[in-house]
Amino acid sequence: MKEVNRITRASRRWLVFCTKKIRKRRIDGTRSRKDGHLTDHKMATSVNGKSLAPGAKDSFVMVKKRDLEKLTTEVMQLREFLPRVLNRDLIRMLRKAQGAHTVTEQLTQEQERLRQECLHLQSRLDAAQTECQREREEKLLLREQLWQSGTELQQQADFCSGLGSAACNLLWSCSSSEQTVTLWHAEGELQAFLAVAAQILESFVRSLDEDVKTEDLNSQEHQFVLAVAGTITNIAAVTCGRDFLSSSAHILLDTLIKLLELMKPSILPKLKVLMLMALYNVSISVKGLKYISENPGLLPLIWTLLDDGDWEVRLHSVRLLQSVLLEEAVLLMPNPFLLNPDLQARVSQLTSSVQPTLRLAAQETLEDLQALKQVP
Repeated sequence: MKEVNRITRASRRWLVFCTKKIRKRRIDGTRSRKDGHLTDHKMATSVNGKSLAPGAKDSFVMVKKRDLEKLTTEVMQLREFLPRVLNRDLIRMLRKAQGAHTVTEQLTQEQERLRQECLHLQSRLDAAQTECQREREEKLLLREQLWQSGTELQQQADFCSGLGSAACNLLWSCSSSEQTVTLWHAEGELQAFLAVAAQILESFVRSLDEDVKTEDLNSQEHQFVLAVAGTITNIAAVTCGRDFLSSSAHILLDTLIKLLELMKPSILPKLKVLMLMALYNVSISVKGLKYISENPGLLPLIWTLLDDGDWEVRLHSVRLLQSVLLEEAVLLMPNPFLLNPDLQARVSQLTSSVQPTLRLAAQETLEDLQALKQVP
């Protein structure tokens, strides 16, 4: 652009120079007319056969032929030279301008593309926010439905626990009759009941928290489980039921021993007592005693329960130990565990108990242990 301005200024200077020369020649012509060579107001000038009025003196000037030819030559040179300079510089500037215009168009297109992309992203953001809001509302609705379902489920669970507790307490009461247990055995109802009972006991014990609250012991669920365990104990107290447990309910017997191992000391003592009583009743049967004595976890379990915080648990543990000592295989080949002095020491401590039944059972068991050591 600066180059074009420079050329334009040079052209202007050249034209001004030419104009000054023309004016100078015009003045020289006017002076010659004043000297008498020409008198414009007295003579008429004709051009191409037409006469000019006297007032047309500013329309034409008289110059010398030599000056006119010189001026013509200069004008022709200017006409020939000026387009070359202007064309070369103009083309250069036009190219630059075209390049700048192209860059401008590209920037405009890029700006438009970015604007469209921004609009697209904005629309996606709006759609995502709308979707997020919709999902949030759905989540709140689902949470409310979940809470309602949980409440209904808890109500149903409480109802089922209450119904189960009432039914099993009634069943527990009925099972205290030997005739009822005999009827159940005759009708083949024991197998299904004992299978369900094993699952109920295992599910309950495994779901216990580390800290069992006192009020939980009086809950319907706890009463339901106690009724199930009590029914098993009453079934084992009847001869036909005891024989059935000894021959066809080994899974239940193993489950009872395993659950007693899992239960921590001083936790759910009533349930422990009922389960120990069931094992003791089974041990009255020769076949039952043989089976539970072969369980490797029985004697370590009895050792642990002898130190339980509840005296009834210790009592029935001593009775179960006393029953195991009567097993024929034990008498023929005593288990090293039974000959352990620590076991005898624990039983000896129980002979000083303030509970008469526990003290008496411990004394009898201690005598059996001492007699076992004397077996050759």
